[in-house]
Amino acid sequence: MKPLLYFVIILIFFSCKDENKTHAPIKVLHAALEFQINSKLGEGAFWNHKTNELYWIDVLDQKLHIYNPETYTNRSLETPSSIGTVVPSEDKNEAIIALQDGIYIMDTRNSYTELLSDVERDMPGNRFNDGKCDPSGRFWVGSMAFSQEQYEANLYMVNAKGEALLKKDSVTISNGIVWSKDQRTMYYIDTPTSEIKAYDYDDAKGDISNERVIVKINDSLGFPDGMAIDEHDNLWVGMWNGNAVLQFDSKTGEILSKVEVPAHNVTSCAFGGDNLDVLYITTANIDMTEDEQKRFPLAGSIFKVKTEVKGVKSSFFKSE
Repeated sequence: MKPLLYFVIILIFFSCKDENKTHAPIKVLHAALEFQINSKLGEGAFWNHKTNELYWIDVLDQKLHIYNPETYTNRSLETPSSIGTVVPSEDKNEAIIALQDGIYIMDTRNSYTELLSDVERDMPGNRFNDGKCDPSGRFWVGSMAFSQEQYEANLYMVNAKGEALLKKDSVTISNGIVWSKDQRTMYYIDTPTSEIKAYDYDDAKGDISNERVIVKINDSLGFPDGMAIDEHDNLWVGMWNGNAVLQFDSKTGEILSKVEVPAHNVTSCAFGGDNLDVLYITTANIDMTEDEQKRFPLAGSIFKVKTEVKGVKSSFFKSE
């Protein structure tokens, strides 16, 4: 065979490989119902390892929820406007929340809120969405346009003084964000891109650099939403329109496992439990056809699955 022809055949072979093709069979897990609730847009799963409770939110119902799996009880706190995410504070009985018009500190005993930052006060067409805290306890939070118009939103880093630094612009729907165990890599999702991006991360300064795509997700699998990270730095992503959480190898981009969830729109997940080996999963009951509503009557509830790997303790917000 002529060298040029051989090269062309090899090039065609690799260019035709499916996105997210795996070299080993995908392990399939099945999530079970943990707590039945009719949340419209459940999101923002965060395991409070100090109290052994799951913090989560309902964006459209404007509520912060605190779920105790030991007693199967769910406490709800109303918020003044739509809520995008929540992270507990190092100060007991406080949490940082992203509301429609700004970032607030909430007293989780009585729902009292105090403004920390209104960085997008001049952008009434936007609301804040997903976010988490970096290893140093600074709050990284992204926004999105109510219209979901492309490139109208941003990603910020907010410190304890309420100073908000722009970290990424031209975002559409800011979602999952996590950091590697060695604190040297940040992973981030802008949902409509169907990509997971990685950045070199300088925790001392809170700087990101060297943006690159590590996972490109086939649209047939759904769209990436909230994200958790395990002890091996692999990424667990809730799939909107995908009925699942997918585990991706952060080095190769391959799918390692799939958690099938009895809900059409899977929004976020967090490792919890005494050993951080239980994956709690939030879902939504909106944006479904009549047939999907019949197939997934538990959509909007909290689900869980026991995993063979453990998660890591997520960082709390470090206040002054």
